[in-house]
Amino acid sequence: MGEFMAFFKNTNITFDTKNSDTIIGHEAYFQGTITAKGSLRVDGRVDGSIVDAKMVTIGKTGKIKGDISCETCSVSGDVKGNISALERIELLPGSKVDGDLRAPVVLVEEGAVFNGSCSMTSLKAVKNENLEKAVRQ
Repeated sequence: MGEFMAFFKNTNITFDTKNSDTIIGHEAYFQGTITAKGSLRVDGRVDGSIVDAKMVTIGKTGKIKGDISCETCSVSGDVKGNISALERIELLPGSKVDGDLRAPVVLVEEGAVFNGSCSMTSLKAVKNENLEKAVRQ
C-alpha cells in the first residue's frame, strides 16, 4: 500500500480527548490552532499554536512552528515558538527550542539545545501579579 500524508490548512480544530491521546503522525502536517483538552503527541509538523492541552509530547520527528500552552510539555523534536506550562517543561536530548520557556519547573537535559529566555514563575503567580497591578490603578 502507498503512504498517505494528511494536510489541513487554515483550520481551528478542538479535540476533546478525555483520557486518550491525540496523535499527529510523523507524515502529517497541520496548519492552524489545535485545542486539545487531553494529551497530544506530535510526531509530524504543526504550523500554528497548541492550546489548552494537559500533556504535550513532541516526538523526535515532531516540528512545531508556533506557541504551546499546556500543563506539561516534553520536547524531543524541534519547536520554534514559546512554551508556557502550568506545571513542567522538559527538553530531552536531541531537542531544539528557539523561543521562551515559562513554567515553575524547567528541565534541560544534556544534548538539548535551547535559545531563548526562561521564566520559572508559575502562571498563577503572574496572573495574581497582573490582578494586583490592575487593582492598584
